[in-house]
Amino acid sequence: MTGERRTRSTEAFFGRRRGKTLRPRQAEQLERLLPQWRIDLAAAPPAALASLFAHAPNRIILEIGFGGGEHLLHRALESPETGFIGVEPFVNSMAKFVSAAEDAGVTNVRLHDDDATQLLDWLPPACLDGIDLLYPDPWPKMRHWKRRFVNRGNLDRFARVLKPGGRFRFASDIDTYVNWTLHHIHAHPDFDWPARNAGDWREPYPGWPGTRYEAKALREGRTPAYLTFRRT
Repeated sequence: MTGERRTRSTEAFFGRRRGKTLRPRQAEQLERLLPQWRIDLAAAPPAALASLFAHAPNRIILEIGFGGGEHLLHRALESPETGFIGVEPFVNSMAKFVSAAEDAGVTNVRLHDDDATQLLDWLPPACLDGIDLLYPDPWPKMRHWKRRFVNRGNLDRFARVLKPGGRFRFASDIDTYVNWTLHHIHAHPDFDWPARNAGDWREPYPGWPGTRYEAKALREGRTPAYLTFRRT
């Protein structure tokens, strides 16, 4: 295993697990669909990750901490030939996404509802075309910076599961976290940042649908950064 895996008894990379009581329909959809879409980490990882999906996708993208699921749902609908794996430990967010995905007829997603490091350590090597970490919890207090998901151990995990040339996308409106991420990428031998001008990090990704976290940042006067790194 590479890097460190947190537990709730120590310090997890994520916060609370549950919020308000789910609406009856959401609770029913979550109970029915999550077992169908959840990746079984108790089983051995398949030699070909595409076998997790019914449609044998030509590309597989992982999104860690998808929150309200707006971006994941948009991408899954936009690219039905691609397989998407979404990670979200917060029950209410998972329920919201599962409900929206069923209503939209999405079938090209698989899910993990716990610590992303568990999934990253289970995945076979060089199996992903991309990883998205969009508006992660910035843990703004200095004493909590060790809980930021971007660190050497997790970048090692990313490097193991990404194909050569695969991309890691990171978006945040918190300057200290952007700088933190650039510092860690610069120090890692398996990633580079191919940006050539300011538009490469100031402009949203092509087809970007926006998220509620981004909308809040813009309302509060913060400027997001959209970083794309390449697995060398």
